[in-house]
Amino acid sequence: MILQGTSSSTAIAGGKAATDQQKLEEDLNQFLNLLITQLQNQDPLDPLDANEFTSQLVQFAGVEQQIYQNASLEKLVTGQQNTQVAAMVSFLGTTVEATGNSVALENGSAVMTYALGETASETTIAVKDAAGEIIAIATGKTAAGRHTFEWDGRDSAGASSPDGAYTVEVSAKRPDGSFIDVSTTMFGRVTGAAIEDNKVVLSIGEVNVAMEDVLRVEETETTEDGESDS
Repeated sequence: MILQGTSSSTAIAGGKAATDQQKLEEDLNQFLNLLITQLQNQDPLDPLDANEFTSQLVQFAGVEQQIYQNASLEKLVTGQQNTQVAAMVSFLGTTVEATGNSVALENGSAVMTYALGETASETTIAVKDAAGEIIAIATGKTAAGRHTFEWDGRDSAGASSPDGAYTVEVSAKRPDGSFIDVSTTMFGRVTGAAIEDNKVVLSIGEVNVAMEDVLRVEETETTEDGESDS
């Protein structure tokens, strides 16, 4: 099982507010030292314009306030990421159902479902490899409703395909040849998880699934020898 945390870019962003605060303090100290020097050496008959340096101090205060807001936002993001990591751990080893037509062939078995909104005159199921080539074709059910398709990993010639990611495309036609809308879901055992673009992505073999696409989670069935039955 694989569990990946936040990327290095996220970690760098987490300390940006602290770095900005330090830089601001250095700039402010520089400005105040300069101001004191100017005040000590000003011409009594032509004193410095107080409005000018007051305006600069106000600008420093505004920048400091923005840094504080950024720091608060970073804390919220960190809290959210911690919650996501906890969610990732709970998914490891489970079997999930998710929307999509990519399936993971594992130990010569892949399972997906397809749902027809109405009765079809013919339904065709095509399995494609990573290159997009059709390697197996099957005839699907035509009745309206949800159906399960189990692929044993064999191609059209009867040869076993290697474990990995495959795409299953289901096309259903009406008697006039027009196509019916088909929705598909895939099943698989979660073998890893990662955070990408602040979203949890689950790995089912070589197939990646966004956690927001998960429809159902269940405990993975095991055989008598303790191996997962998937």
